[in-house]
Amino acid sequence: MKLRLGLPKGSLQEATFQLFKRAGFNIAVRSRSYFPSVDDPELEIVLMRAQEIPRYVYEGVLDAGISGLDWIMENEADVVEVAELVYSKQTTNPIRLVLAVANDSDIQTVADLQNKRIATELVRVTKKFLASHGVEAFVEYSYGATEVKVPHLVDAIADLTETGSSLKANNLRVIATILQSTPRLHANKKAWEDPWKREKLENLAVLLQGALRADAKVGLKMNVPREKLDDVLALLPAMKHPTISQLVNCDWCAVEVIMDEKKVRDLIPALKRTGAEDIIEYPLTKVIP
Repeated sequence: MKLRLGLPKGSLQEATFQLFKRAGFNIAVRSRSYFPSVDDPELEIVLMRAQEIPRYVYEGVLDAGISGLDWIMENEADVVEVAELVYSKQTTNPIRLVLAVANDSDIQTVADLQNKRIATELVRVTKKFLASHGVEAFVEYSYGATEVKVPHLVDAIADLTETGSSLKANNLRVIATILQSTPRLHANKKAWEDPWKREKLENLAVLLQGALRADAKVGLKMNVPREKLDDVLALLPAMKHPTISQLVNCDWCAVEVIMDEKKVRDLIPALKRTGAEDIIEYPLTKVIP
């Protein structure tokens, strides 16, 4: 038996492949191929645009897939959310669907979009947001290069942004955020009812989320004189509690801790000054709580 899994082709493809590699799955794809190989005989992977994946999952063409919450909502796909996977092309931040206008536009609020023209790839989501604010506007589908359409072709756009740099480069100003979106591992309801496929998806979710948790964390090991142990422990943040082991035939302890990588550069000098020695920092592949 195989689980047929849709993965996003395009801007999120490389980040998705790297995530699967850290989770223990090696995916190889030839140029222009939509059917990559994977070193798990129980998986069959299909590459397609993230916009299409939720529809194919909902219709049962795929057992499951990874696509953004934005596209699940746009497709109005009635699927099972297995796991939220917080990653994106450039950062670990959620992407945002925002309403943006030209910097010198008179439009300041959502209400000012009444009877205006808006271009977007997410037509349904945008219309629902405007309706929730009592605004009627002409919302048209954009086939690409959405940012350059303001102000010559449309009054505003609803576009996805990760860092905001493209909006700034095109002299656009955000007036509202419609939603925040992260990739979701989601499943067809019938596939989710199948015990084998459900267990396969649950196992996959554990590994993928474990790999994501490990992204921003590292392990630290060190040797500490027993008389300095309390001082060192006072400096150490930990997921729960540091692991402490007595070294053989001496008054020293081995201390091990998992912590945020961004805190290490300030912590290591402080640990050294407090009396820790033989400090080792090592990367993590997965963190499973």
